[in-house]
Amino acid sequence: MTWNPSQPPRQDGRTFVVTGGNAGLGYFTAEQLTRTGAHVVLATRSPQRAAVAAASIRGNVAGASLDTITVDLASLDSVRDAGARLADYGRLDGLILNAGTTVGSNERQVSVDGFELTMATNFIGHFALTALAWPALVRTESSRVVGLGSLSTLLVHPHAGDMLSERSYSFFRAYGFSKHSVHGFILELDRRTKQSTAFGRVPDVTATLAHPGYAIGGLSALRPGIEDHTPLQRAAALAIAFGAQGRNRGAAPTVRAALDPTLVGGEFIGPQHLTRGRPVLQRPTGTSASREFGEHIWALAEEWTGLEFEV
Repeated sequence: MTWNPSQPPRQDGRTFVVTGGNAGLGYFTAEQLTRTGAHVVLATRSPQRAAVAAASIRGNVAGASLDTITVDLASLDSVRDAGARLADYGRLDGLILNAGTTVGSNERQVSVDGFELTMATNFIGHFALTALAWPALVRTESSRVVGLGSLSTLLVHPHAGDMLSERSYSFFRAYGFSKHSVHGFILELDRRTKQSTAFGRVPDVTATLAHPGYAIGGLSALRPGIEDHTPLQRAAALAIAFGAQGRNRGAAPTVRAALDPTLVGGEFIGPQHLTRGRPVLQRPTGTSASREFGEHIWALAEEWTGLEFEV
């Protein structure tokens, strides 16, 4: 099967949750999923922004089926509440761990639970949400968890003994650590699920990774109130278009990672030319893909969240 980003398979009757679905890559991921007939749940921190995003999607996709759920991934209390709701879903075909942040300052910040803020939002909250929503994923045949990776993992090597950046901190280093953690978690989740499936304990839940390349606002499709840019910003973006793409195109790898029925789990989807292009199979870094790192970050996440994630 050749994947056509403009004609993904129909998903009528299926339900997908997209964290951070109110803006950026998450918004375009949600919009593209609704075009397939899927029911999409926008899991966002702000109900007001979620409502704006839902209205925009409905204005661009006739008959779009949408719902919203409030979750602040940097707060484990909020994640527990949202996870409990997701666990009660009759079906959950896809959980897309899209939401992410970077502090943009070299002053280390912490979450309400005391964790480095970037790691808390990008990884710890997502680990907990997946663990809590797991019953709904297990109940649903051919369900999938998709983690959003990053090219930053090519530039930053994780420090296994300082994943919360307590000894040394820079915002880019912390971001890279968080994305290595997402990579390691998803690939370890896939390994554990396959092992469990082999013994008949759970149905076929798969886990995949995606990265958007270099996706920027100035090249994105306009969505008033969601994705705005001035003519000057557009002109500046066009000057680097040879090495970048819009966020609507940057969402294509995530959509493929979520919907491609030929994927068996453990795949990494990204732009053909690394920073731009059609979504194709790629390789994660050796560190992210190693079982040793996956087991390490899983154990840390269980310690940080107080959750025992038994697959």
